[in-house]
Amino acid sequence: MKIIQYSDIVSAVKKMCIDAAHILPDDVLTHIKAARDAETFPRAQSILDRIIENAGIAAGKHIPICQDTGVAVFFVKIGDRVKVEGGLIGDAINEGTRLGCTDGYLRESIVCDPIFDRKNTGGNTPAVIHVDLTGGDNLEITLLPKGGGCENMGGLAMLKPSDGLPGVMKFVKDTVINSGGNPCPPVMVGVGVGGTADAAGVIAKKALLRPAGVHHADEKYARLEADLLTEINASGAGPQGLGGMSTALWVSVEYLPCHIASLPVAVSINCHAARRAAIIL
Repeated sequence: MKIIQYSDIVSAVKKMCIDAAHILPDDVLTHIKAARDAETFPRAQSILDRIIENAGIAAGKHIPICQDTGVAVFFVKIGDRVKVEGGLIGDAINEGTRLGCTDGYLRESIVCDPIFDRKNTGGNTPAVIHVDLTGGDNLEITLLPKGGGCENMGGLAMLKPSDGLPGVMKFVKDTVINSGGNPCPPVMVGVGVGGTADAAGVIAKKALLRPAGVHHADEKYARLEADLLTEINASGAGPQGLGGMSTALWVSVEYLPCHIASLPVAVSINCHAARRAAIIL
């Protein structure tokens, strides 16, 4: 049995929240630069130049890439030989999130009641936490900060099985293209297919954790990812929805088995500031 201290989780999560807000992952920045090199629209070129410049300033000065530092969405894998000592893992993640928000001067974006009392909770908590139980003695925590502009543009469709591949592709393309400039393109697109309505939404976000440039291991789904990326970019929506060749940087698809009468499809969109951080304790 491996003992992991509550305080170590708090410290790790605090650092992750701050680092994710400041530093764009290398794979995302590489794809933005590649999009700039391939872009032929002058306005789109200028926008991508500013995005690249902004990422450099944020990393160099240790300030947020974007003022919307997002909902803190965590994916946790905890081994069956791990024991957290000193408190509950969920409490530790929320405490680390609060400290990262306050000490890192990140925006507090969470309200306590979505309808009747939209009072800010302070500290950007509670976080959204998804937990998977695994074998082994590691505790793996991955953070996906999710800005409101891009989160609002996601979608869910409960298609009929007869809609098949054409229906899936149409829904994904329409969701991304119709979002226009709202999610701050060029975007990263996560697609979850199968499971149930809630499970499809979770794996769509998990798809966003896969680095840009890494296709699905299943050749059929890898081909679907490539086809979706091509067709989304052929729309001409472009950076910030103002025209251009680079509406999306990457499309990642994950799938689950589903009921014989169902074909759930969820789309989760990340803005060009596709932030994430991970640690293994």
